[in-house]
Amino acid sequence: MDIISFFGSQTVLEQYVDKSQFRGFSIGYELNEFRYDAIVEMIFDALPDFALNYSEIATFGPNNCVRKMRRAAKMVYDSEKYKSRGEFGEILLHIIMRDYYSTIPAISKLYYKDSSNDTVKGFDAVHVVPIEEELQLWLGEVKFYSDCASAIRDVIKELHIHSNKDFLRKEFLFVSNKIDSSWPHAEKLQYLIDSRTSLDKIFSRLKIPVLLTYDSKVIKNYKYICDDFRNELIEELEENNAKFLKSGLPQNIDFVLILIPLEEKRMLVEKLHQKLRMWQSV
Repeated sequence: MDIISFFGSQTVLEQYVDKSQFRGFSIGYELNEFRYDAIVEMIFDALPDFALNYSEIATFGPNNCVRKMRRAAKMVYDSEKYKSRGEFGEILLHIIMRDYYSTIPAISKLYYKDSSNDTVKGFDAVHVVPIEEELQLWLGEVKFYSDCASAIRDVIKELHIHSNKDFLRKEFLFVSNKIDSSWPHAEKLQYLIDSRTSLDKIFSRLKIPVLLTYDSKVIKNYKYICDDFRNELIEELEENNAKFLKSGLPQNIDFVLILIPLEEKRMLVEKLHQKLRMWQSV
C-alpha cells in the first residue's frame, strides 16, 4: 500500500501486521542493538506538530524554530516524576495516525492542562480525516506501558467510560472550546460535535485508534531481524490482538488497535526524558 508520509516514520517503524482494524510494528535493530535513538529522534521530530496549535505551526520558521521547539518541550511536563507519564506514547499515536491514516490534528491535548505537570483525562488524540464534504472523527487512546496485559485491562476500562454519553458530551465541549478558529476544518468540526448533533450521527463517523506499547519477549530474544524473528513477532502481535478483541470492547464503535512492542519501555523513557530536558534548557 502506498503511504503519503507526513513524518517519514517508515524509516523507523517496520510494519509486521497490516489489517483494517489492527496494525503491529517493530522498531528493529542497528548493529545488534534495539533502535532507541531512532525512535527518540522520531518522537522529537514530531513534537512541534503534536504540541503546538494550528496558528503556532503556521508561523513556525527559521527565525523562531528553536524558541517554539523549546516551548513545545516545556508543554510536555516539567517534573522528575516522569516514569509513568504517557505523553510520549501520545506522540507515537500522533505520528502513526498522521503517517498511516492521513489524519489531521484538531487540537493538542496539552492545551487541556492547567499546569505543565497536569495529567489530562479524556481521549489522548483528537484528529479528523476529511472525506468528501464531511469529517471523520478520530479519538485516540494510548497506554504507554511495559506489560501488554495491563495495558489491555486498563484501556478497556477507559474505553467503556469514554464511550458513555455524558462523558462524550463533556469531552466534545472541551474540544469545542480549544479549536483554533483559523484552522481550516474548525467550522465543520464544531458542527459535528455540537451538543445538538445526535451521537448516532457522530458514531457513524467515529474511529477510535488504540495504541499500546509493551516490553516484548521476542524483541529481547533477538539482536537482528531474521525469518525466525519475523515469524515469532507476528505470532506475538496476533496473540495480543486476540486478547484485546476478547476483552469486552464497547459495542457499535469502530476500533483500530496499534501495537508497538519495545525491548524495554523503562530504558526508552529514560532516553526520552534526557532529550526533553535538553530541549527545555536550550
